[in-house]
Parts: sequence; C-alpha cells; structure tokens
Amino acid sequence: MRASRLALLFVLGEITMASTNVLSQTVPSNPTAAVSEAAHVVNSFRFEIAAAMKDVAPMFGPEAERRWAGEEWNPVFLYPRPGRDVQGAVFTVDHGPIHTVWVNTVFDLSHGRMQYVAISGDHFVTTVEVQLTAVAASRTSVQVTYARTALVTAANDHVRELGERDRTSGPEWQRGIETALGLTK
Repeated sequence: MRASRLALLFVLGEITMASTNVLSQTVPSNPTAAVSEAAHVVNSFRFEIAAAMKDVAPMFGPEAERRWAGEEWNPVFLYPRPGRDVQGAVFTVDHGPIHTVWVNTVFDLSHGRMQYVAISGDHFVTTVEVQLTAVAASRTSVQVTYARTALVTAANDHVRELGERDRTSGPEWQRGIETALGLTK
C-alpha cells in the first residue's frame, strides 16, 4: 500500500511539473513567503434534490458528472483505465489554458461523502467536499464546500474570483443534476 501511494505521488508530481505555466510565475524558493501572501478562500453552497440519496450520490463521480456539468467537464482518466467513478481515481481536466490534476480521495456512496483534491499547475490547489444527507426517502440535501489556496501571489485574484463563483454555484448544479436524473427538462 505504501509503495502504491509513493507511486501515485510520483505520478502526480510528474504531471504537475509538466503542466503549462499560465501565470508566468513559479512557486518561490522561499515557501514561507508564498504562504504568508497566498490567498485562501472557503465557500459552500447547499441545495436539495427530489430523489433518493442512492440515486443522487453517484452523480458526484467524475465520469457521471459528464451528464450534468457541461462541455467543459471532460475528465481524462489516468487511473483507473478505462475511467470509472472509484475512490483513488486520478484524472485531468483542462479549463482553458489551466491543466488540473484531480484525485478522488473519498468516494463513499453509501454515506454520501465525496472529496477531491485538485492541483492546478503551480498556481493553486482546490479541495472539494460533497456531503449528502437523506432528508426523506425521496429527498436529498447536498452540501458542497470548496477550499482554494493560491500557490503563488500571481494567482491570488484568480483564486478569489473562483471562490466567488463557487459560492453561487448551487442553482446551476441543482438544475444540471435534476435534468440528468430526469426530474426536470
């Protein structure tokens, strides 16, 4: 198990080092300086879906998310191959010029908990926590929390902008999931 974790960290390091440097600034050699100036934002949103948790939970896997997240969500799986929604999945997504490596660190459908860590080049890191709660037999509450941290001060404004967008994403996610589940048109 330890060897596989080290291999995963090595692969992630190689992928991150190979990503495009969009902001033309790399992580400073003095990490303390970077940390003291780095933007860090945490934002959450909540919504409810009129469906059982067992039907809603799978929608938060990267492969299933293709059904509701729009054209820009196009994960390319490094593990597993072929791609499928499992804990430990590693995949990449390009958002414009930013290449992001995602790791699914928690994928617990029965308890309605998912977590992702995303490394966007040498610019910023994001964690996404999803917690589902069955509020009735056919109603599920969804709580999503984004935490974003700039790795370089040049990314601070972008991290803050993404944080603002994260905070208001609930209605868009709700519509997309309801449509994918056939609850609305």
